[in-house]
Amino acid sequence: MATNNDRDADVVIVGASFAGQALALALARMLGPEIRIMIADRGGPAGADAADPRAFALSHASRQMLEVLGVWQRIASEAQPIEQIEITDSFLDAGVRPVLLSYDNTVENGVRASSIMPAAALAAALSAAVEGERSIAIRRQSEISGFAIDEFGATLALAGGDFVRATLAVAADGRNSTLRRAAGIKIVGWHHPQIGIVTVVSHERPHEGVAVQHFLPGGPFAILPLKGSRSCVTWTEHEDVGRRIMALDEGAFLAEVDKRFGGRLGRLSLEGPRRCWRLKMHLARSYVTKRVALVGDAAHSVHPIAGQGLNLAFRDVAALAEVVIEAARLGLDLGDATMLQRYERWRRFDSAVSAATFDALNRLFSRDVALLRSMREAGLGMVDRLPELKRLLVNEAAGLAGELPRLLKGERV
Repeated sequence: MATNNDRDADVVIVGASFAGQALALALARMLGPEIRIMIADRGGPAGADAADPRAFALSHASRQMLEVLGVWQRIASEAQPIEQIEITDSFLDAGVRPVLLSYDNTVENGVRASSIMPAAALAAALSAAVEGERSIAIRRQSEISGFAIDEFGATLALAGGDFVRATLAVAADGRNSTLRRAAGIKIVGWHHPQIGIVTVVSHERPHEGVAVQHFLPGGPFAILPLKGSRSCVTWTEHEDVGRRIMALDEGAFLAEVDKRFGGRLGRLSLEGPRRCWRLKMHLARSYVTKRVALVGDAAHSVHPIAGQGLNLAFRDVAALAEVVIEAARLGLDLGDATMLQRYERWRRFDSAVSAATFDALNRLFSRDVALLRSMREAGLGMVDRLPELKRLLVNEAAGLAGELPRLLKGERV
């Protein structure tokens, strides 16, 4: 390993993920040429996957951060505000799916708590913004093969024999993070007996900005409205059933989607590819160690039942950015343990509570037991009659609960 004190960067971010690029952009935009940032990514040349069928329910707080970073302006035309949310709980073959809980998705001043954003549009906007920053250097096809720390910094060995040296290293390289493992940080978690399926459909009738969550025996089936008469389907299914469905031809696959829609939006057609992934819940035992911090899926992976994974990642980004920016302006060591512990205290509890809550909801609503279904229906009906509780739900969806970093408030750091 290199032993000299010369640095290639002040901060090296491993992984050009949504979280990794957003963090690099936040540091660059707030600190300007005073900071040198490097993104080391295992992937090839930059370029968003235009066929990515995923979409995210971006909270109002996440939108405010993207506005400060100059990214939202690039993608605002792609955002579909969620006007209303409806929740059902029924059998798979039910002819009608009664709405047990519905509420307007609005916070103060008529602002929508969340909007649906295509993943491809967000990825392209972040990449373009990062590529335009002179204080950010990007190294593609840079797999991490080794890692060491000393009194002055962190040194990352890259496949091919190169080294990168920085004051602070950030793991933003996903749930199977190479840097997290190299830094010796363990995780606790498990695989769900389910897979996630995602695709985009067009439909005969307009969705009117209504997002729908059907709780079905195999798992939640979410209909997320996109611009035009299109919706992103984010679907959880028992793994064996889900694998069989994924192996069907297009017509049979669409019939399975239509069965779960329950005829809600009329005739359907597939708009693009379908993808699936195995569902896993994990939490890192520590979000920081000496000169290393974790963000996004490297720190936590949650069930997609509430669509909050990316919002949690952006909370990490905003918190870590604020801590690093304040340290840089005070002339402090960016890898200082006290500074990093502040970030961990800020984010770990919120992430743990969110992960546990989403996991519990998935287990509760995926059990096809008559008595339990009756209890769930009664509970949802009770919530439907409590406007104050609905307001709390909307405020949580907007990402406005808890101690927010300034970026999430729409403020510069």
